Amino acid sequence: MTDLHARSSVRRNSSFMRLWTARIFSTTAFQMLSIVIGWQMYALTGSAFQLGLVGLAQFLPMLLLTLPAGHVADRFDRRTIVYLCQLIEAVVVALLLLGSLQHWLDPLHILLGAAVLGACRTFEAPASAALVPDLVEKEQLPYAAAWSASAGQTAMIVGPALGGVLVALGTAYAYGASLAALLLSAVLVFLVQVVRFVKKSDAVGMDSFLSGLRFVFKRKIILGTISLDLFAVLLGGATALLPIFADDVLRTGPWGLGLLRAAPAVGALAVSVILTRVSMQNSLGKMLFGSLVVFALATVLFGVSTNLWLSLFALLLIGASDVVSVVIRSTLVQINTPQDMQGRVNAVNSLFIGTSNQLGEFESGTLAGLFGAVPATVIGGMGTLAVAVIWMFLFPMLRDLKTYEIDERSTARKPV
Repeated sequence: MTDLHARSSVRRNSSFMRLWTARIFSTTAFQMLSIVIGWQMYALTGSAFQLGLVGLAQFLPMLLLTLPAGHVADRFDRRTIVYLCQLIEAVVVALLLLGSLQHWLDPLHILLGAAVLGACRTFEAPASAALVPDLVEKEQLPYAAAWSASAGQTAMIVGPALGGVLVALGTAYAYGASLAALLLSAVLVFLVQVVRFVKKSDAVGMDSFLSGLRFVFKRKIILGTISLDLFAVLLGGATALLPIFADDVLRTGPWGLGLLRAAPAVGALAVSVILTRVSMQNSLGKMLFGSLVVFALATVLFGVSTNLWLSLFALLLIGASDVVSVVIRSTLVQINTPQDMQGRVNAVNSLFIGTSNQLGEFESGTLAGLFGAVPATVIGGMGTLAVAVIWMFLFPMLRDLKTYEIDERSTARKPV
């Protein structure tokens, strides 16, 4: 299949495009929910600690349930898992909406709702990621990954902005819009037609739960890809400090903070659209590490900038370079993972990404508390640059990568 044919085939694949549209709706819903739940918790309690508990309530289910979620995604129909999770999420949001309208919602209800939403997302994420290879041919996966990235970035732009406007009108409006988006997403996923699904039929047990981890650590190309993402995001989390930069460094106020938050997503969306039309074959390793170098240097530039427009340019570069590596990494994982292992390996990938995001915010906040926001951001950018250089030598196969599909049969065997 030629690149041109693969590219056009993705656009003509009605099931994939339904899944792509569903992801825009579901991710937009969760972006709105993150705004309204945090706002309502703080409005009810006035406590920053209680606000932090909302994030913890969503993180703990991910930490505890990710490996079982991957096992479920390989054992049962992935499409069914996704739309059932979204229906449960819709029920939770409907209860939050009802509680807001009837004024019986309290902080405990919000924390319980956040925990259930976090648990559902934990099962939904690996099943949704593993569903893509069930819908498209292997040659189409790079373009499907770019389309998926564009869906996520579109939601990252639309969701917070829409959520902020709706919360200003009233929390019920934000909950109602989130509910409608989740229901639309569930209907679209229900209409997806799966082309291929290889069901895992081994015995249920700890050995099966851990098989995804074992597979990742045996395959150097996947281990290098996932660990590179873990440490790069862990160290380069400048976006966690945006409120400090908007207030203390750039002195722009809330309107400037909105621009700063949107800038990485705008850059990522623009490049992800380009990647749906352009092939990176034959230069994958160079593109991967080159994008990380740009990401690191842009982070340093943002850290030292005292001009709003220069800071916005740096954040655009951060988003644009990050999406290049995201598309390459996600495609490498999907192409080099057997069909019956997709759920478990994508679950491990989700765990690494989620952990790096959460710990990255903690790392950035800790360094900012010790040294200040500007030094913390510069240190993070230089740390990401160091990781890129180290990984070039630790994983030469990744550095010299030209094609997505790698044969490692001589160094690793598929687990049974």
